[in-house]
Amino acid sequence: MSPSRSLFDQSEEDNLKSAQPLAARMRPRTLAEFIGQQHILGDGKLLRRMIDSGRLGSIILFGPPGTGKTTLAHLLAHETKSEVRCVSAVTSGVKELRVVLAWARDVVSAGDRQPILFVDEIHRFSKSQQDALLPDVEEGIVALVGATTSNPYFAVNGALLSRSQLFGLESLSVDDVRAIINSALADSTRGMGAHSPKMDKDAIEYLCQACEGDARRALSALEIAVLSSSDTPHPINKQTIVESLGNRIGGYDATGDDHYDLASALIKSIRGSDVDAGLYWLARMLEGGEDIRFLCRRLVILASEDIGNADPQALTIAVAAMQACEFVGLPECQLTLSQTVAYLALAPKSNAATMAIGAARRDVREQQVIPVPKHLRCTHYAGAKSLGHGEGYQYSHDADDGIGDQEYLGVDRTYYEPVDRGFEKTLQERIEQMRVKKQ
Repeated sequence: MSPSRSLFDQSEEDNLKSAQPLAARMRPRTLAEFIGQQHILGDGKLLRRMIDSGRLGSIILFGPPGTGKTTLAHLLAHETKSEVRCVSAVTSGVKELRVVLAWARDVVSAGDRQPILFVDEIHRFSKSQQDALLPDVEEGIVALVGATTSNPYFAVNGALLSRSQLFGLESLSVDDVRAIINSALADSTRGMGAHSPKMDKDAIEYLCQACEGDARRALSALEIAVLSSSDTPHPINKQTIVESLGNRIGGYDATGDDHYDLASALIKSIRGSDVDAGLYWLARMLEGGEDIRFLCRRLVILASEDIGNADPQALTIAVAAMQACEFVGLPECQLTLSQTVAYLALAPKSNAATMAIGAARRDVREQQVIPVPKHLRCTHYAGAKSLGHGEGYQYSHDADDGIGDQEYLGVDRTYYEPVDRGFEKTLQERIEQMRVKKQ
């Protein structure tokens, strides 16, 4: 290649690098530069041992955005001196996969080291696409490194999971993010050092906490803050960072894991009678764009499942909230949801009705079926009387206390056991009175 051609290529490469966002330019070049995730990369940890041995096998990296999954995948190839091919599950199909897998087989057949196939967002691959990976993964032709923000037990085929080691990456700590930010501020080649930024200490601390452990989001906000300043040196205060971050709720996917995790947190907080926690998780879901109907359904279910007759009004309020939210819509229905969450959280709790129907249905499935006693059988058809149906039935309203003194099941079973809280305490007293009468 001629010198002029070499210089031209270098110029193109430099231009492409300069166009990269700060988060891409600051990616660690070696594993020693990688910050965080010591629970899987620390001395003696499994992934570290796999790297040191030079044989990775196949692994799935999962965790929140901005925690270094893609970066770590490339560093794994660098540390093990393996060739790597990258495909995106968003843009690649089975055809592209087969081409890469054929290349990998040629590499191994030539006696070279097992190459790495990095599949970004592997959860977006269909079942057939994931199945296409199985033979070569099983034969050791390629070391699969998949990355996903979803729970791999839900998003990745069981057959592929059983052939892979799973490593969960965690949101970066405040100290980790601070180290990354300080490195970007000081680096004059890849970072923002050439702009001589002057960043207030409270601005750094706010950025480290507000980015929610997402290094990519932190670096993107830093770059916007520096480049949008017209003064030199570039002053950056807390307000500048607030504006640069925007109001995006990081780490929330209303259709993914966070949808279920936050819903679980909301329900468990209300069940645990922590009204402030319930309101916080409600706010997180609202800010993240959660479906209002889903929230309403969950609250209606909770009113019966966790409160029941300890406060019968809870179900009425939850159903009314569902109807009001349908009628009013956002943003005003947030007021109704807030009122409902507060009421349900502070209501007395009982799962007696939940346990009762569960026990009764279990008996229906597992025990001998109890026939309907003859005196309770339907009498509204010709011939019922001749069969003895309804004979001996006592009309409850004829009794002074409105309670019929007769058997309604025919066997000794107890399903509903009210708790000693709220209105169920009154119901328990009524049950005791009825039992005394029937003795």
